[in-house]
Amino acid sequence: MRRLVVNADDLGLTTAVNDGIFHAHQHGILTSASLFANAPATADAIRRARSHPSLGLGAHLTLVDGSPTLPPARVPTLVRSDKRFPPSWKPFIAACLRGRVSFTEVERELTAQIESLLQEGVRLTHLDTHKHVHMYPPLFAVVARLAVRYAVGVVRVPYERWSNGAIPSNAGRHARRTIRNQALLNLATWPWARRNLRLAASLRLRTPRLVGRIHTGVLDQPALQALLGHNDREVTELMVHPGRLDAELRSTGTRLLESRERELELLCSGDTIALVDEQQIHLVRHDLMHIIPRSYRHVS
Repeated sequence: MRRLVVNADDLGLTTAVNDGIFHAHQHGILTSASLFANAPATADAIRRARSHPSLGLGAHLTLVDGSPTLPPARVPTLVRSDKRFPPSWKPFIAACLRGRVSFTEVERELTAQIESLLQEGVRLTHLDTHKHVHMYPPLFAVVARLAVRYAVGVVRVPYERWSNGAIPSNAGRHARRTIRNQALLNLATWPWARRNLRLAASLRLRTPRLVGRIHTGVLDQPALQALLGHNDREVTELMVHPGRLDAELRSTGTRLLESRERELELLCSGDTIALVDEQQIHLVRHDLMHIIPRSYRHVS
């Protein structure tokens, strides 16, 4: 049985992103989402998730591009002078490599984020991180320990097995350049990914094969068809970033703007639903306990 988890990152970022994610679940192939614990629209996402119990929810643990759940004074090595996390993964990972980040504080903050979601009644199906910062093995070790502690059976390893077939021949220049740049960054993380996979296996954590990372921001129908055509593993996670675009989203500084609306349309299109059916792919959540039946999905 070929099983596919279609997971939307960034749930809770804005109400418009939430709109897109819940729409993609109701009217498309989306089965799961990764939820921020402390973002502007987290409360809205949790409220709406209660009426969508078939949507799997994981924790989108955050150490960059956001604010801590704990008081900044309790995590001083994680925040800058403005009491926020670093704006991107690059300065944060650089600080980790230089020994300037306390992993005790990392575990304290991520524990608080998980506890915050659990206290709201969220049943976590998986853990991952914003901007994939847990690709760095010491951070992955923290996330893996928390997965075991809270009985969360799945942790994302943010590495995508590369295939030239993932670049459709009709891709435009911008898309091809983006895919190749992101593929090179992905490839550079393989030594870390190998360590992380070994650790996860030793802890009996599941790590579905990831696709979609290389196509972040440029995912389209030909690319999706190529990715699903290489889906030869029992369980695969397709990472996506659907959403509605509005002024609030533009103000966040995310580079993913118009692409969120394109992905939303892609996830809900009749061609995509037909492709999943033709390839006999079963849409599931990370806990593999809930298969989304064909009768549930429909095009709006």
